[in-house]
Amino acid sequence: MAEDLSSIAGDYLGDILDQPRALEDTFQKLASSTVLERLAEDLNDGRFHRLVLTGMGSSFHALHPLNLDLVSHGFTSLMVETSELVHYRSRFFDPKTLIVAVSQSGQSAEMIRLIEMNRSGCPVIAVTNTEQSPLAMHASTALLTYAGTEFSVSCKTYVTALVVLKWLADILCQRDLRRSRRELKDAAPAAAAYLSEWENHVRSLVRQLKDVRHLFLVGRGASLAAVGTGALIVKEADHVHAEGMSSAAFRHGPLEMLRNEMFVLVFSGDVKTRALNERLSNDIRQQGGRAELVGENATLECFRLADHGSSLRPVLEMLPVQMITLALALSAGRKPGQFLVATKVTTTE
Repeated sequence: MAEDLSSIAGDYLGDILDQPRALEDTFQKLASSTVLERLAEDLNDGRFHRLVLTGMGSSFHALHPLNLDLVSHGFTSLMVETSELVHYRSRFFDPKTLIVAVSQSGQSAEMIRLIEMNRSGCPVIAVTNTEQSPLAMHASTALLTYAGTEFSVSCKTYVTALVVLKWLADILCQRDLRRSRRELKDAAPAAAAYLSEWENHVRSLVRQLKDVRHLFLVGRGASLAAVGTGALIVKEADHVHAEGMSSAAFRHGPLEMLRNEMFVLVFSGDVKTRALNERLSNDIRQQGGRAELVGENATLECFRLADHGSSLRPVLEMLPVQMITLALALSAGRKPGQFLVATKVTTTE
């Protein structure tokens, strides 16, 4: 008998299913500006010594693909959590630093402190879902996501931020933005195609995750965005232990923890390290552990992603993790995405 999914209906599920709309609205409003183009020119002319990419929670994890893109282009780019930046790396606040600050609300405690700390006038590029937020008003220029109101756990704000950050990468690297649009235009249709089967995905995952008490998400490169955010939203949405780390780090200790109640989700990721990730998944199974791959060649349909290239892979990688949060909630008989202690905007450091 098919599971009754009515127990997981609600605002969080509504936000997940609203992602194609949010992605399309954000894509349609992608734009550059004179300020942004001037900052890109200054960056490429060597007037900035470094880029500092900063955020907290999922906003921080979303910066992984941008960071890799900038480093590959030859820039000195550093990812620093905003709390660490303002308290321990304040020397980065100088006019030779270009800051990219990501915050869905634009008013978290750490972002307010960043604004207060930035007395030297570092140029700041903000990426936010809130146009009138303190961060957007303080920034040299702001790129907006158009996710709309979000109930609790980051889902549509996260995937739309990934699209905007890819767009920002192409502007800073002075690439052809017509090509960027071609690469990003399929974000909404691809998400809609995957989510059209959400009920089947959830039911499949209920069976796959039976008796699981510990969930590990592992990957490499740009997939570290899904690894970090995925573990975070499982904890937020389901109050279930989940840990995200690199595939390489998993071999340095956690491999010893393999038990039947532990499930390892391995992101295949980019072709550059795909064979290494696939080997890890196989090794886990050979040791009697439970592991599945997420990617274009995944065995299970709920983990199989359409191949839209590296630009959209980080967006699509988050969708199976969202299905996991629904499946865990269904198995536990609880509503997913309901905060008991946390709040949507973190206003206390």
